[in-house]
Amino acid sequence: MIPRCLTIAGSDSGGGAGIQADLKAFAAAGCYGMTAIVALTAQNTTGVTAVHEVPAAFVRAQVDAVLGDLGADAVKTGMLFSREVIETVADTLAAGHVPLVVDPVMIASSGARLLRDDAVETLVAQLFPLATVVTPNLLEAEALAGGPGSRRELAERIHNRGAPAVLVTGGHGDTPVDHLFDGERHVEIPVDRHDVAATHGAGCTHSATLAAGVARGLSLEEAAREAARVASEAVRNGLAELGAGDGPVDVLHLKGAA
Repeated sequence: MIPRCLTIAGSDSGGGAGIQADLKAFAAAGCYGMTAIVALTAQNTTGVTAVHEVPAAFVRAQVDAVLGDLGADAVKTGMLFSREVIETVADTLAAGHVPLVVDPVMIASSGARLLRDDAVETLVAQLFPLATVVTPNLLEAEALAGGPGSRRELAERIHNRGAPAVLVTGGHGDTPVDHLFDGERHVEIPVDRHDVAATHGAGCTHSATLAAGVARGLSLEEAAREAARVASEAVRNGLAELGAGDGPVDVLHLKGAA
């Protein structure tokens, strides 16, 4: 059976990040992608102009419909936006025992807040313990860990807050390296950076590829290494010519196929 991946996240009307990026990454990784949309964003390469939250009960209905029929080999969460949605997602997934990648999307690259302030502690308390791995970028990791530190220190502090494993991604900061801590081992994964103005959706692509690797039966470290490689290549092949802001990544290498 083809591996099945469910993403629970927000929709990006510009097609570069969120649900749209996740579905492309799932397809590129050889997985069947499914969605539960928690919010609609009016968004393009320059920023987010509006957010329309989906009622929590309808989010539950989407997840129940997918898992009750199609099932899933891995689930990933992205933008969850509110405390009510996080509580609903945690309650819905708690009994499922499906591998879960939590991408704690807090702020868009444009600076727009994608997680309400009162929802952060709910994310930590209710969703982190259910996760297989949590994948913050450096800025998100500092916010979750309560202040700055090395990626190693941040990963340990977030693990101490209830996340079984933490992968602090390397897209930000001076050192291009993803740092994985599984509660016992620290693993540094080098990341190739490319000077291309097309990074919109890179984080979503990374976490979705990681979830797809887990769904295909890879170990967490193997899936993390694949995610680092795929996200980096998606930036290298990015569509910088699209839009007035930072262009979308190209995980499907569409430009190369044209």
